[in-house]
Amino acid sequence: MSKNIILSNQEIEHTIKRIAYQIYETFIDEEEIVIAGIASNGFIFAKKIADYLNNISPLKVSLCEVEIDKHHPEAVVKTSLTKEAYSNKGLILVDDVLNSGTTLIYAVRHFLEVPLKKFKTAVLVDRNHKKYPVKADFKGISLSTSSLDNVEVVFNENGNSYAILS
Repeated sequence: MSKNIILSNQEIEHTIKRIAYQIYETFIDEEEIVIAGIASNGFIFAKKIADYLNNISPLKVSLCEVEIDKHHPEAVVKTSLTKEAYSNKGLILVDDVLNSGTTLIYAVRHFLEVPLKKFKTAVLVDRNHKKYPVKADFKGISLSTSSLDNVEVVFNENGNSYAILS
């Protein structure tokens, strides 16, 4: 099976900047927001967005790592911040790829247990294969693929990140 690069490092960096500006515009009236990234790649993507937001806005940005069992998403969701730390704040839930929506919908359910001022979602790649009624408010690209295709995002510290379709 062949691998096609769907996002280069430069395109990913541009997407991070664009999403950061969109988040700033959406939350401009807030003093503090929480960016919650789904563990591993979603958290790396969230950290990159948070770093850029810190450069362009006066918003106080808190970063939260969300641990969810992707094979058993109904299991307990763990976060690096307490519920009190994100209660009554604006929150953006971030993942690298939105495929069926299962991971995102169970993570959304977790955050709805506390009052939030505003709740948005962000993904790098939206695959359009949703089982659940979940959408990305901020997204890098939308991709119509077959269910047999696989999208993989690789974040390298050496500045050579990319997303491939195989």
